[in-house]
Amino acid sequence: MKKSLLLSALVLIIVWISIPSCRFKGSGASDAPEPVNDTVYPLGFCTDSFEVVEGKLKNGEIFSGLMTRLGLTPSQTYALKVATDSVFDVRKLRAGNSWQAYYEPDTAGVGKLSYLVYDMDRVSMTVFKCDEPYAAWKVSRPVEVQTRYLDVTINSSLWNDMIAEGSSPLLIVTLADIYAWTVDFFGLRKGDRFRAIYEQKVCEGDVIGIEGVDYAVFSRDGKDLQAIRLDTGDGGNVYWNEKGESMRKAFLKAPLKFNRISSGFSYHRKHPVHGTVRPHTGVDYAAPTGTPVMSIGDGTVISKGWGGGGGNTVKIRHNSVYTTAYLHLSRYANIKVGDRVSQGQVIGYVGMTGTATGPHLDFRVWKNGTPVNPLTMESPSAEPLAEEFMPALDSVIRLRKAELDSLSRTPLSY
Repeated sequence: MKKSLLLSALVLIIVWISIPSCRFKGSGASDAPEPVNDTVYPLGFCTDSFEVVEGKLKNGEIFSGLMTRLGLTPSQTYALKVATDSVFDVRKLRAGNSWQAYYEPDTAGVGKLSYLVYDMDRVSMTVFKCDEPYAAWKVSRPVEVQTRYLDVTINSSLWNDMIAEGSSPLLIVTLADIYAWTVDFFGLRKGDRFRAIYEQKVCEGDVIGIEGVDYAVFSRDGKDLQAIRLDTGDGGNVYWNEKGESMRKAFLKAPLKFNRISSGFSYHRKHPVHGTVRPHTGVDYAAPTGTPVMSIGDGTVISKGWGGGGGNTVKIRHNSVYTTAYLHLSRYANIKVGDRVSQGQVIGYVGMTGTATGPHLDFRVWKNGTPVNPLTMESPSAEPLAEEFMPALDSVIRLRKAELDSLSRTPLSY
């Protein structure tokens, strides 16, 4: 009986030793058991026994061309494609995307191709089993959501200063969306300050996206502009100020990405071409020819055509109070009189048609038929927060403000 048990134990030990492993032991001089770590992501196959060749998909390269280059015959490639077309559409291969080919080792050189891992993006991959029975499956790299804290004061530019502070530039896009109706991101000044509590998605140590900003404060000249995230579940706005007013305004702060303001609103401006003093009831935004021009708000196109000295012009009525005009366009977008346009929709492109000394957009606003300065007008808010949610907003503000103030006093290190 004892002899039988000993033989069984010996067989189990031999079998255990012979099982291939996808793990390796760490190095060290200690007699303690060494930690065991995964060598790769769980791709669905053991990678230790393969030789790996890496590359990127070439311009114009298709699936059959790639597989032939990696060693499959045309008939094998066709069989693989047929067997896996329900998992991955090979027409969706994109030039520049990475791949890793796993070969069985061969003393004569690179052996038979066994697996191909194709990177669809930073997170998702498709694994192809390149011998019979052919198969494919999708895997994902692990993604971590981290809570971060931002505190940056503008010294040179928001982009440079955020990088120097250690934050991802991707956060700029999110902040620009939140403050699009209240802060001119192309007119930031030295000393302006952004603080925020936000979540970012990280894959392999790289920031791949911003999950959201919970609370932000923009400070200028001693004044704070808060943005609080509170989702009421109606599918609409989720950012509010401390008064419950929507951070989303009826109008954008500016209709384009501009280099500088070349001329402001004035009733006594000397015309740069004619040399005479005449009113300029608009703002000139200098920008390269072809820069997209957007409608600052929802509205209806009421005119589109030649405006004399204003060149190609589009005029939009937003409601019974506000009307805007966009002058000197090089060309129009696909719009016509009577069309409804939405906020941020491209309506034309910067040019210098009409009387102009250089490419720019002459932007004008009328309120109740009277010209107003686009740079100083107060944009009306969108629908405010329902009264029933105000207690929740107040609670979130107190919590987030205390958290942000605490972090400001004791900066985090990441």
